[in-house]
Amino acid sequence: MLQSNEQTFELSPLGDQAILIEFGKEMNDRIRKRILGAAEQLEKHPFPWMVEYIPSFTAIAIVYNPTCFKAGVSPYKEAEKQIRQMMLLTAPLAEDEFRTVSIPVCYGGEYGPDLDYVAEYCGKTPDEVISLHSGGEYIVHMIGFAPGFPYLGGMPESIACPRKDSPSGKIPAGSVGIAGGQTGVYPIETPGGWQIIGQTPVPLFEAEHEPPSLLKAGDRISFYPISAEEFLDRKGGKA
Repeated sequence: MLQSNEQTFELSPLGDQAILIEFGKEMNDRIRKRILGAAEQLEKHPFPWMVEYIPSFTAIAIVYNPTCFKAGVSPYKEAEKQIRQMMLLTAPLAEDEFRTVSIPVCYGGEYGPDLDYVAEYCGKTPDEVISLHSGGEYIVHMIGFAPGFPYLGGMPESIACPRKDSPSGKIPAGSVGIAGGQTGVYPIETPGGWQIIGQTPVPLFEAEHEPPSLLKAGDRISFYPISAEEFLDRKGGKA
C-alpha cells in the first residue's frame, strides 16, 4: 500500500499490459476527487508508454505498451515506479474545477415510452417523476458500456426502478433511462435494458469530434424538460 498526499492507494497488475491504481473499495466523494485529480495529471502529462487510461468508480486502469521500455527492463516494474512518482505530485481535483453541463430532455410519449411504468412502480405521477428527475444535480462517475455513456450519481431514490426483464433490441441515441438507483443517457443506438423516460436532442458522442464524448468523468449534469416541438427543433443541436 502506497501513500500520496497523505492518502493511500494500491498498485496491482491488470493483465499483462495494464496497471490498476485503486483508491479504495467504496465509491465516495473523496475517492472521486482523487481519481479525477489523477486523470487530469495523466491527461496533461501522459507517460510516453501509456496507451490509454480508464477511470472507474474507485480506480484508474493505465494501459501500457511494453515495447516502449528498454530491453532487459520489466515493463510493469518500470511503469509502477513512474506511476508512484506521478502520484506524489497529484492532488485531488478541487470543486471549482468541475464543469457543469445542462441537457434538455423531452420526457414521456414516444421519446420516453417507459415513463408511465416508472411512475406507477414508484407510486408517482409522470409529472412527479419528471420533476424529481430534472430537479437534481448529477455527477458523471465514469464513462462506459458504450462510447460516451455516462454513469450518473445523484438520482433521487424515490424514482429508482429495476431494469427491464427483457432488454430492448434497439434504444435510440439520446434516450434517458433509469436502472435501479442510477440514471444515464444512451449516446448511440444500442440494445439496452434501462427504463426509458425521455430523450435528448443533444448528441453525446460524435466520432469525428475531438474529444468524441460530450461528457467526461467529474462533470456535473442537470436535466431540464422540453416539449416535443422543441425536441424536433433542437435535434442535432448542442446543450
